[in-house]
Amino acid sequence: MTQTYWLEHAWLGTHVEPGVAVTVSADGSGSGAAGRITDVRTGADTPPPGAEILRGLTLPGLANAHSHAFHRALRGTVQVGSGTFWTWREIMYSFADRLTPETYHALARAVYAEMALAGVTAVGEFHYVHHAHDGTPYADPNAMGEALVAAADDAGIRITLLDTAYLSSGFGQPPNAHQRRFSDGTADAWAERCSLLKDRDHARIGAAIHSVRAVPAGELATVARWAEERRAPLHVHLSEQTAENEACLAAHGRTPTRLLADHGVLGPRTTGVHNTHLTDEDIALLGGSGTGTCMCPTTERDLADGIGPAVALQAAGSPLSLGSDSHAVIDLLEEARAMELNERLRTRTRGHWTAAALLRAASADGHAALGWDDAGSIETGALADFTTIALDSVRTAGPVPRLGAETAVFAATAADVRHTVVAGRHVVRDGAHTLVPDVPTALADAVQALRS
Repeated sequence: MTQTYWLEHAWLGTHVEPGVAVTVSADGSGSGAAGRITDVRTGADTPPPGAEILRGLTLPGLANAHSHAFHRALRGTVQVGSGTFWTWREIMYSFADRLTPETYHALARAVYAEMALAGVTAVGEFHYVHHAHDGTPYADPNAMGEALVAAADDAGIRITLLDTAYLSSGFGQPPNAHQRRFSDGTADAWAERCSLLKDRDHARIGAAIHSVRAVPAGELATVARWAEERRAPLHVHLSEQTAENEACLAAHGRTPTRLLADHGVLGPRTTGVHNTHLTDEDIALLGGSGTGTCMCPTTERDLADGIGPAVALQAAGSPLSLGSDSHAVIDLLEEARAMELNERLRTRTRGHWTAAALLRAASADGHAALGWDDAGSIETGALADFTTIALDSVRTAGPVPRLGAETAVFAATAADVRHTVVAGRHVVRDGAHTLVPDVPTALADAVQALRS
């Protein structure tokens, strides 16, 4: 059994093609796997009989490579008054303290539904809230992680659960009261618990090192080895704050990047998140090892982190991906646009990336960073994950369709997403979520449950 989609305009990686018919295997026939593209036919001026019609510009599904789902509850709250990343962190901890498997599932389901409405088909969830408030493991030691995996399934998107090792509050310091529920005590205990998690059709299990301040140097290799043995993605917050760099230099006499390199953490399946405050040697280490970079521009500007050297990192050999991180907004088109516009502000020159390069960071390279190498393109054999942007909204009307990529990146927003298809199934149709019928109410209820 197959399903055909007719794409009025489709971004095929290098150009916009009008009239594209995409056939999807719905039952494992054709390519041998359900939910994959079995044929892409260009020159289809009219929709084939029985085809689902997607008017607008269809892109590969977007990959949100860095998410902390519970941070969505902070939206608005943290904009009152002034402060720094470190004062923001205290507010964030207060919400983390209140999470249970039930409340986390409800919130994440709504957040992932919001992502689907924004054209996101896969999320990398950087997950470190593992245990009960006092640090005691739940009866199911992965109850919190399983809640996130179930939430993604309920919202109809794919997830890479980046189960995170978080063992200390700083170099040589035990976890503080807020962080007790993050810690497994040792990297070996983290690995034992994490090994109980299993991949499934919509979910991959990866690993994360929260940061060099949260995982002692002697334990970094254990996490890296766990990921290497499973050929799983490994992510790490890296040099987001200058204070982290200074503390690492004081403790180890080297930068966080050099510390990770010395303990075997860097490599093609590793992604550094933020990579903001780097030396020239750091950039060379990351690029030379093929370690990826996930930029989160809307969070980095919201938290006043700074602007990372994305151009230099990519030139050195570090693939770029994008994430919405703290969910100040959930809009991968804005993340892509902001990466270019931030660089324009920093350098006072324009055109550091083409629209095509920015879309690749938001799609194919983001999926690759999450271990979904077979997603992020509209081609035969790829996972049938794609999203359609309206070309007739007040933001997108006017430019000719062949400039659709430029329109999508530099004018469109998440509000222009009309359809999202995952594994050949409509998850968002005509701007409405098909599985979570009232996403705003679901978000409001879930956030209120944490605030009450």
